[in-house]
Amino acid sequence: MSATDILELTASAAAAEIAAGSLSAAELFDVYQERAAADRAAGDHGLNCFTWVAESAPEAVVADKTAGNGARPLAGVPLAVKDLFCTEGVPSQSGSRILEGYLPPYTASAVSRLSAAGASLLAKTNQDEFAMGSSNENSAYGPVRNPWDRSRVPGGSSGGSAAAVAAGLAPWALGTDTGGSIRQPAALCGIVGLKPTYGAVSRYGMIAFASSLDQAGPLTRDVGDAALLLREMVGRDERDATSLQFPHPIELPTAERLDGVTFGVPEELTGEGIEAGVLESFHAALDRARDLGAQVREVHLAHAPHALSAYYVIAPAEASSNLARFDGVRYGYRAEEPRDLLDMYTRTRHDGFGAEVRRRIMLGTYALSSGYYDAYYGRAQRVRTKISEDFRTAFAAVDFILTPTAPTVAFGLGEKTGDPLSMYLSDYCTVPMSLAGIPAISIPCGLSRGLPVGLQVAGSAFSENRLLDVAHALEGALAFDGSPARV
Repeated sequence: MSATDILELTASAAAAEIAAGSLSAAELFDVYQERAAADRAAGDHGLNCFTWVAESAPEAVVADKTAGNGARPLAGVPLAVKDLFCTEGVPSQSGSRILEGYLPPYTASAVSRLSAAGASLLAKTNQDEFAMGSSNENSAYGPVRNPWDRSRVPGGSSGGSAAAVAAGLAPWALGTDTGGSIRQPAALCGIVGLKPTYGAVSRYGMIAFASSLDQAGPLTRDVGDAALLLREMVGRDERDATSLQFPHPIELPTAERLDGVTFGVPEELTGEGIEAGVLESFHAALDRARDLGAQVREVHLAHAPHALSAYYVIAPAEASSNLARFDGVRYGYRAEEPRDLLDMYTRTRHDGFGAEVRRRIMLGTYALSSGYYDAYYGRAQRVRTKISEDFRTAFAAVDFILTPTAPTVAFGLGEKTGDPLSMYLSDYCTVPMSLAGIPAISIPCGLSRGLPVGLQVAGSAFSENRLLDVAHALEGALAFDGSPARV
């Protein structure tokens, strides 16, 4: 099989070829390793998707003769992993100078589970520093570029993972979603991105941003690949007290029709502020859903317009606490020749953290400070409860919620870096689902100005199987066949 033919395979199809004996896991790895290494070597002339690339196929992949017999269902298919997942002996830097060169002594549970299922670590992907950003311009290792148009952003914070999959530099990738960091870059890069129910996937070994929001999930070329990867990730982990036993096994989606399914469209997330071209693709997707037998009706998420404000209190507050550990004492970057302990703390954190991280730490520290805690953090948590109640009410009337994933298509590099509020609005449609802890998936649904548009489907907690089935049916009807130029 030629390299060109291999690159046309989805991850599921590649696993099937390995099982059939027509493709070796080592051959598959070599094709992607060569492409990933070339992009990393290209620096500013490439997409800058990776912070580390494996030099060769792991010995286990080369020697494995059982990849296709069912014992290892991921069959040695290479996996790109976001930089904030700890991987033993491999740089895990969370896109930050303060962790530059950090080699963890252990591996994150999500990565360990995928490795046990047969996935092989191909590369670590570039990201916004500590997952704080919507454009992947906040990385200490340079911005990632969108493979559809290199003058534009790929979205964030999992932009490196999304761009790598879209450009054919990795068959699939692992990302994290705190307020939209899987779904939004998936939309801007024209691929599939799934945020599972909060607690479905262990957070152990993920370098934390906001602990009550962070969740790992897949970025893939199609819905079937997302299901296959998620199936091996979910489950209770005694090392993460917030992880939960998934109530049923993840199944691969097969649905082709949507008869009996009712979608709710909230006017609060589908009106003002959404680009005309995005809305056009969204309404065309609603028509395809009706063609498949679904009913579409209006629902209300009354508190959704307040979600962004609540998120940008809660997430920075949790970040302020989580990032206090990076002080230059135990690991990571330390300021040179400090005058005293206070000077070391001050200069280490000032020099080690980028501007966006420093901004959010200060916002979070202020929100948690004496005299302001209840006025800001406490009130934001009450809004979060209201948002969850809105979703419960909506799901009593409809099966799923449909919205655009992002209010715009990919915007230009540098276009919003001077206006943080404009940048934060990129997560307007995704943040409510994160605050409620419910699953949501983004699938490509068309083009606007030659750039991908994402359709977001959200369901109630632990509805992943039905969600994947619905997304699979929509994916087939939408027949999105656009792809960026292979790099």
